[in-house]
Amino acid sequence: MEEEKLLEILNDWNFWNKEINTGIRRDVYVNKLLQFLRSNVVVCVTGVRRSGKSFILKQAAKNLLTQKNANEILIVNFEDKRFGELDRNVLDKIFEVYIKHLNPKNKPIVFLDEIHKVPQWEKWVRTMHELDKCKIVVSGSTSELISKEYGELLTGRHLDINVLPLSFPEFLLFKGIEIKGIMDVINKKIEIKRAFDEFATYGGFPEVVLSENKIELLQTYFEDIILRDVVKRYKIVHTDKMFSLARFYLTNISSLTTFNSISHFLQISTDTVQEYSEYLENVFLIFFVRRFSSSLKKQEKAPRKVYSIDVGLSNAVGFIIGEKKGSILENIVAIELKRRGEEIYYWKNDEREVDFVVVSKGNIEQLIQVTYSMTDEKVKKREIKGLQKASKELNCNNLLVLTWDEEGEENGIKIIPAWKWLLNIE
Repeated sequence: MEEEKLLEILNDWNFWNKEINTGIRRDVYVNKLLQFLRSNVVVCVTGVRRSGKSFILKQAAKNLLTQKNANEILIVNFEDKRFGELDRNVLDKIFEVYIKHLNPKNKPIVFLDEIHKVPQWEKWVRTMHELDKCKIVVSGSTSELISKEYGELLTGRHLDINVLPLSFPEFLLFKGIEIKGIMDVINKKIEIKRAFDEFATYGGFPEVVLSENKIELLQTYFEDIILRDVVKRYKIVHTDKMFSLARFYLTNISSLTTFNSISHFLQISTDTVQEYSEYLENVFLIFFVRRFSSSLKKQEKAPRKVYSIDVGLSNAVGFIIGEKKGSILENIVAIELKRRGEEIYYWKNDEREVDFVVVSKGNIEQLIQVTYSMTDEKVKKREIKGLQKASKELNCNNLLVLTWDEEGEENGIKIIPAWKWLLNIE
């Protein structure tokens, strides 16, 4: 590619002599990224496609302009089709053109967005890092960025940030509802509850939240994730089988599943189900929660619970809008626990089940039950009995029930609306 053409592409993505749109700032991720950049490491930003990684990189870059000149920051987005066929040489070429024409006086900071699209990118990053040519931030829509290619070459040299779709507090911020403390929760309760209904229906993908065509956009995201991140990357031949499996998972969120049962249902071999499921996990479309057990063997053999990375995707693709509010609520809680970095399991014996066992440093910290409503006496009895049984067996007295909009206490167990718990305001 000619220098002038390459420079033209780079100019479109950078703050050189102009402002660029950085969207609504997501402080949690931006502040973490900036903090990591102070260390002598490569920062790796991963997350599902369209979760906002590119904007977070741009927001961090804009923040750095208070300390550095614009020409000391380079942003490259490899989703730009103008780059054409990508190979490792394109990284050398980009950096050479940047240094030649921008001539930064100090060590630059280089943001490489969707880097996994460039073959052998990790070798280039390691070389530049070891030669101390620049500070580097990379992003991608696959967990293999950390666990496989990236991790093997840069062990001990990187820090990782996993970006999820908007949390409920971020969702409220995008909707123009500011919550600073408990008084805001009280004064804006109706607005918050109305926003939670929307959040539980369409999820937290930033562009979807701001769009009028939410369902259509979510369906496009689903197709892009499967076709571009899974089928193309892993060279899947039976595309229809991959779509069927992905739709099955998104339709059956919060449900117990086994690869064997899915194999029979979809008429796919068990090995293929397992392989395809790993791919879907790698691109962050779904995640699994295992059964709590002191025996690793029993844990491996037990069914897993499956969750979507965003309930909007499940509603748009799994066709469950308004039909499975309990499952949707549980999925929202699972995502939030994942966001908070909690180690989670479910608990089950022959009669009872608890949705989440929260473990910290090997100790059981909390047991959480999620249900749409406790007004039905049978449901209330089932949920409370499950917590009491697990509490006795696991020796944990920190018990919580999360509902759609009910609050109170039952037998010493707190009952809190999920929307209030998500706000995390004491």
